[in-house]
Amino acid sequence: MSYQICVAIVLGGGRGNRFGGKVPKQYSDFHGEPLIRKVVKAFTTHPDIDAVLPVIHLEDKEVAFKALENLDALEPVIGGEERQHSVKNALESLTATPPHNVLIHDAARPFISSSLISRVIHSLETEKAVVPGLPVTDTIKSHNGKRIISTLKRDRLLHAQTPQGFRYKNILSAHRNVQGDAYTDDAAVAEASGLKVAFVNGEKKNIKITNPEDLDSNKNKSDIIEYRVGNGFDVHRFGDGNHVVLCGIKIPHNYSLIGHSDADAAMHALTDAILGAIGKGDIGYYFPPSAQKWKNVSSKVFLKYAADLVKKSRGKVTHVDITIVCQQPKIRPHREAMVNNIANILQINASRVNIKATTTETLGFTGRNEGLMAQATATIAMRPNDDDLTD
Repeated sequence: MSYQICVAIVLGGGRGNRFGGKVPKQYSDFHGEPLIRKVVKAFTTHPDIDAVLPVIHLEDKEVAFKALENLDALEPVIGGEERQHSVKNALESLTATPPHNVLIHDAARPFISSSLISRVIHSLETEKAVVPGLPVTDTIKSHNGKRIISTLKRDRLLHAQTPQGFRYKNILSAHRNVQGDAYTDDAAVAEASGLKVAFVNGEKKNIKITNPEDLDSNKNKSDIIEYRVGNGFDVHRFGDGNHVVLCGIKIPHNYSLIGHSDADAAMHALTDAILGAIGKGDIGYYFPPSAQKWKNVSSKVFLKYAADLVKKSRGKVTHVDITIVCQQPKIRPHREAMVNNIANILQINASRVNIKATTTETLGFTGRNEGLMAQATATIAMRPNDDDLTD
């Protein structure tokens, strides 16, 4: 079984001899960060990408690990002699936990947009192979080395770009069976295996960096990633019952929490934190306690709704931190289950969820075991709309 839906492979194992410079072009500085870091971030912050796998050259291990430091990416794979060998190495490394889809992108294309990534991914819902492309506007001619042979009909020609998307099992099979080394992209490998390749609209800014001046011409076209932080707070009193629900987990206790829904204070606080980070009000606006349809409902509904709003806002939850304040019940025995449940609802790695508990040293209403409270902080990575950036 696959635990990932879509993995992005970022190819950074080339030498970039035409670019020149002291380091390969994928490690060249652009606005204070290496190109490959900019590319990997574009995928790690996309809500539909589950994992990012960089491919690097053996000689670049030190510079690569520094360039990718603190990014939420998989351990880099060492590339091969040719591009297709590098891709095959990356695909083979995923066989233990195979994804459903893979996107394959050149680290030398740093101006990739979130919308283009989404177009490729959505096309894979009906296609097995997808390539972004731009119409050819120049007149294209074939030659024999000395003279023009013919003029090609450009209405059937495309400039192929990356990321190119594939069903994982199909492109892995194609790379395993392909003969020769003359393939310049993965679509060509797919075509050689008999796989039909669809295309979606590419983007003019999604150029491949070949010369240093390519960076100068695009210095104002980079996508902006911003990080937003929201906080939430909730309190519920104890009443008759034999358990409480915290982070969606039923915990035995001498009392239950009183509330219109399931009174999950921790999940309510986290929902408010996420809504706050994206500027979308609070939980009461969407789920008012005066509405009977929310009575006794699981708070998972609220948190899932907030997570969906994050995606619609071009964002991705990158980390959440929850603090539960109570004398009883003990939280530690249930912490792992709580972490995993929150991670599952938000569709993020469990390492991005932190849950902790404390007491008030018998002070206040929590110290008197009259109830408990929870507070939460959520960090969201977002690509703002252009009109969000006005002064």
